[in-house]
Amino acid sequence: MKHVIAVLIENESGALSRVVGLFSARGYNIDSLIVAPTEDASLSRMTIQTTGSAEMIEQVTKHLNRLVEVVKVVDLTEGAYIEREHMMIKVRAVGKEREEVKRMVDIFRGRIIDVTDKSYTIELTGDQAKHDAFLGAMDRSAILETVRTGFSGIGRGERLLRI
Repeated sequence: MKHVIAVLIENESGALSRVVGLFSARGYNIDSLIVAPTEDASLSRMTIQTTGSAEMIEQVTKHLNRLVEVVKVVDLTEGAYIEREHMMIKVRAVGKEREEVKRMVDIFRGRIIDVTDKSYTIELTGDQAKHDAFLGAMDRSAILETVRTGFSGIGRGERLLRI
């Protein structure tokens, strides 16, 4: 089962490696990891996507809470949340392909952010399923490069991750 764990952590060197080490030491995989400072410069927010049983997530959460740098841990999948991912994809776009690529970008509500005579760079924001669908709809031979930020999530409504 997919889980999204949001962690507030002190913004200091070595904190990220301790969290990642906690996962690897127990043989748990991190599917996606995003870390960035919050509105408080002394704190960073980590969003970790992983797959596992409820027992595994409970164990990880307990171990995360024991780390000195960790301020707060929340499993976003325990309630309503919003998820997004950012993707940039460079595709071959020559001749008749150009119009077809533009049409696909419009269908998926993306934007073309760079144009050359042989390629387009496209930006998409949405959930992972949307990005997977876009990649599936594109001709594989036209895809030159893909960059995905990974999963980020935030609780809906009044659910907050604050100290």
